This record gives sequence, structure tokens and C-alpha cells, in this order.
Amino acid sequence: MYQELQKRFEQHLRGVLAAKYDLQLESIPLEIPPDLKFGELATPIAFELARKLRKAPKIIAQEVVAALSGLEGFAGFEVAGAGYINARLDREKSIWLCVADKQPARPPIFANVEHTSINPNKAAHIGHLRNAILGDTWARLLKAASATPETVIVQNYIDNTGVQVADVVVGFLHIEGKSLSEVRSLLDKFHSNGDRIDYYCWDLYAKTSQWYEQCTEEEKTARKKLRFATLHEIEHGDNETAEVAELISTAVLRRHLQTMLRLGIEYDFLPRESEILSLRFWESARELMIEKNVLYKEEVGKNSGCWVMKRAGAETVTDGPDEDAKVIVRSNGTVTYVGKDIAYHLWKFHLLPECEFGDELFFEYPNGRMCYRSIDNRAVDEQGTARGTGTPVHFKASGADYAYNVIDARQAEPQANVKEALRGMGYTAQANRLNHFTYEMVALTPNYASELGYQLSPEDLTRPYIEISGRKGFGVKADDLMDLMILAANEEILQRHPDWDKTDRNKVARQIAYGALRYFMLKFTRNSVIAFDQESALAPEGETGPYIQYAVVRARNIFRKAGTTPEAEFAKLAELDGYLHGEDAEDIWALWLRAARRTLVLEQCIATSEPAHLAKHAFQLAQEFNNFYHKHHILTEDDPARKTFLLATAAVALRELVLALSWLGIESPEAM
Repeated sequence: MYQELQKRFEQHLRGVLAAKYDLQLESIPLEIPPDLKFGELATPIAFELARKLRKAPKIIAQEVVAALSGLEGFAGFEVAGAGYINARLDREKSIWLCVADKQPARPPIFANVEHTSINPNKAAHIGHLRNAILGDTWARLLKAASATPETVIVQNYIDNTGVQVADVVVGFLHIEGKSLSEVRSLLDKFHSNGDRIDYYCWDLYAKTSQWYEQCTEEEKTARKKLRFATLHEIEHGDNETAEVAELISTAVLRRHLQTMLRLGIEYDFLPRESEILSLRFWESARELMIEKNVLYKEEVGKNSGCWVMKRAGAETVTDGPDEDAKVIVRSNGTVTYVGKDIAYHLWKFHLLPECEFGDELFFEYPNGRMCYRSIDNRAVDEQGTARGTGTPVHFKASGADYAYNVIDARQAEPQANVKEALRGMGYTAQANRLNHFTYEMVALTPNYASELGYQLSPEDLTRPYIEISGRKGFGVKADDLMDLMILAANEEILQRHPDWDKTDRNKVARQIAYGALRYFMLKFTRNSVIAFDQESALAPEGETGPYIQYAVVRARNIFRKAGTTPEAEFAKLAELDGYLHGEDAEDIWALWLRAARRTLVLEQCIATSEPAHLAKHAFQLAQEFNNFYHKHHILTEDDPARKTFLLATAAVALRELVLALSWLGIESPEAM
């Protein structure tokens, strides 16, 4: 509602300025006044026009206001201060736009959202949760803003041939001394017993990291060679080392999907690095980069023997080789992360038309959504040997209009290199539509780290946060964190409702815990470092998920006790006059206005790539509803018409709270 009236005001004002001053303005600044006494909308346009029209802003504002009249949904316009133009809404007419709940028509969008992308070498930790929650919420927002939500594809890139997987393989094969058959038997045992292979790998990864360092210099050199020999074997494929990597990474990946499903996070496609290599995406990308004069082989200098990417402006360098050029292929022939990523993104925008993943069903969600993973679907290999008949692609995943990569801020340089490569090849439009959806790290507060059992020094205890490190084994696993939060929520529910059935109590505890976790990760802007604290996240008061969830429960209780439904009260709502004016009605009107900003907030989130705006909106809406609830005694109201109006006000708040929470990926409990 708010957005529709805002656009109506802007269009009308543009017409007045054109007729009165012969001005054609592309945009007009609009603001929401800090207090309802100044109206519901305002514009400082008179200040911007003062120099051009050679008049005082207040004079311009007076002239404009005199010409503004007869705009449907508006009660009037006035000059404020030194030249502001304030607009007051016709409350009785504009409120029906909010009751109607009409979403504006939106164009379709084909968006590729890639998030989570955890190395499949150990359990997910709290830092991974911020990535996954941000990415999942961003996909939900894009779907809400698109006429074709089904063309918002969610991908989870699986680096199953990278050095982190190689490190775990080194741990299995060379530290624990296991053979391929023993690794397979161990995985079968873990699966049959319901044990956590990702937890086992968490410890083994930390152990391997220490094994590389806690030795003599001679041993370090040998172990480093072993590490990269293992990596090379995994990348090459068709050997026992690669098969061990495949077994481990697949088993850990399944655990990652189950972990994220607890938070309602789902995926459509799991493209794997192994297929980027085996399907020769890189070879096709390499040929294209050479053809476009972006990639060349360096013959001298520190990068001698490497294939490097020409930097923008590097052609002006005449004093020897470009030592700062980005290495894409190392002198030993292995492709760097950036090289494979360039090929992957050429595929995303369908710029390698001869390259396509095969796919197979990998994970089926309880709601029926299918998650596919990439496979090598070639009918023959390079020697012409039959590899099967190939498999069809189940859905179109490449050729996106926009690509969003949810990757932390520390990966800014590789992401910039991919965009630079696209631009260098002449794909400027695609580079502009490739978005690094960056975010800062998640840490722990010193108090919470101590509660988790980590030994901190006196200096650590004075720090604002404690960084986590999977390589050092320091941090909190995602599943452990969720289990701890569920336990805390369960204990609180048991104190409040000792008579509740255990199944119901556990269900609500999960809803509260997961909602608290998701909201905590989303309420901070993406460029903020988060210091996580469980007690703060679960707090029933303040800017938390449980606070908003309780506002929903409170609203539902109203309708339960009144023996009616929100829809029934909307249907009975006919005469509003008298209930939207006066000092006693200002908080009611403020609640309607807050509820009506849904589309405005959605567009703000999309325009700024910032879900935190929606989190803030949900909290403020819950605040205003709670103020309304405490001030107005809805169930004991004697005037039937006023009671209907109060119930309708609670209904619109309930509807908007539930919808906002769903866009944040948070469930709305029936009771708490």
C-alpha cells in the first residue's frame, strides 16, 4: 500500500513540476517523516530546485502545494519548515489498499544464487551458517520479488577436488594408513550406526593440519610434496586416491545437506568441481580466453611456465614481464581456483554453449523438492571409449540473467578476478550482473567461547570476539550449536508450560531455536562482524527472533480467544470513519502504516542487497503491534464496530509478521 501511494504521489508531483516549471525530472526524492504529525510522506524537492528556479525553497514549495490537489488516497498537502512538502494520506481510503494485500506486477527474473559452498571435508560450523542463512534468505527475497519464482535457482558449489579434501584424504591414507577398501568399510559402518562422518573428519582435518607443521623442516618438505601429489591425483581422477576423495566428500556432503535442512535451507543443484575438470569446462574456457587475448603463457620471470591473465592496462607495461599478473595455470599444469571459477561462471551465463553438466537426483526434501548434483554425462571419453548413454539435464541452470555468489569478504580478490576476466573477454554486461554477495566473518563472544569449554587467556577475555578456525579445530559445529539452542529453549518452555506434551514442546523449541539463530545472523548488515552469543540470540525481549515470534503467538491468541479468524474480521470491516483519527488512534494508524511497508521494504532489500532491512522491519512491526496490544483491550471492547476494527488491525499485523518471518526463513509458532 505504502509503495503504491508513494508512486502515485511521485507521478502526480512530476506532472505538476512539468506543467508549472516545464521541468522533466527523472526522479523525485521522497522520505517518510519521523513523526505522523508531519504526515505520511514528504519531499525536499523544493531545496533541489531552488538554484535552478532562482527562488527560495519555501516559495517553490508553496507554489507546488497550491497546484497539488485531487490526488486519490491523499487528504492534503502542506509546506513545512524552510521548504519541505508534506503529504497526508486519506486514512479511510488508503487503508483498503493494505487490506486488499495486492502485490504489484513484477517482471520475471532468471537468477542463479550460489551459497553455502562448504568444502566437503568436515562438519559445517557456525561461520558456514551465516553464509547459508544469508543465501537462503536472499533467494527467498528474489522469489518474492519475481513474477517467476521458479526461475530463481539455488546452487551449492561443491569443491570436491580442492586442497581441503586432499588434506582429509592424506589423513585417511597416510596418517591413519587406511586403504580404499578400509575407507569404504568405515563409511558403511558410520552409515549403519548413524554416526557422524563429518565430525570424524573435523578431528582428522585438524590432526592433519598439525601433522604438516609439527615436524622437522625436511619432513615438512616431504609432507608438502605429498599433499600436492594427493591433490594432483584427485584432480586427475581415475585412481584410488580420487576414489577415496569421492567417497569421503559425498558422505560429508550428505551430512551438510541434512544440517542445513534443519534450518529450512534447500538447494536445486550441486555443481561439483570434479565435473568442471572431467567435462573439460576449463579447456573450453582456456581456448576462449586465448582467443579473446586475455590468457597468455609467461616465458620469463617468477611466473615462467605459467599461464597468466592479462590485467586491464597491462599492455602498457614494457619493462619485462607483468609480475603482478594473475596465475591461472601453474607451471606444473594444475589449474588454480580462479581458473576453474572463470570456467564455471562462463557456464553460468551460457558463454560456453558446448559445455553442460549432466545431473542426477542426489537428495529429495520432505516437501518434494528435488536436489540434483552434477555428473559426467559424456557418452564417450577422450579415447572414444563408451561411458554409457549419457543423461539428460533435468532443468535449465545456466544462462542466468543475474548471478549472486554468497562468499565471505576474504574472497573479494578471486571474485574480482572472475569479473575482470569476463570484462577482458568483452562480456561486460555479464560482469556487471555478477554480484559478489559479500559478508564478514562470524566469531564468538569470549563469554560464549568459555561456556563452550574453550580455554581462553586473560587477554582473550578482554577482546570483543574470538575468531574460529576449522583448521585448528576451534569453533562450534553447526549441529552442536543448534542442539544447544534447542536444549535451552526446551528448558525455558518446560518452566513456563510443564503440562505440555513432550512432542509439542520439542517442536516449539526447534522453532524458537532455529528462528533465534536465523534472526541473529540476519539482523546485522552484511559488512558487520558478528560475535555470536546464544543467550542474546534466544532472549525473549529486544531485537531477537523469539520476540517477533511471540508477537505472532500473541496475535493468534487474540483470534483464538475471540472465536474468529483474521479473514472473517476483514470481511466484516466496512465502516472505518472515526476509528482512524484522534490522539487515541495514532498508534493504530502507525501500525497500519508499518504493516503497509512490506513491498517498500522488499524493494529496499533488493536494491541494496541487504536482508537486514527486512529483519529490522519485522522487529519494528512486532514492537508496534505489542504497543497496540497493551494499549487497546481488544477482547473486552464493548463497541462491536470498534472491536471489529481492532481485530482487523491485529489481523493485518499478524498477516504481515508471518509473511516477513517466512521471507526470513523463520517459522511462526502457534504457541510459545
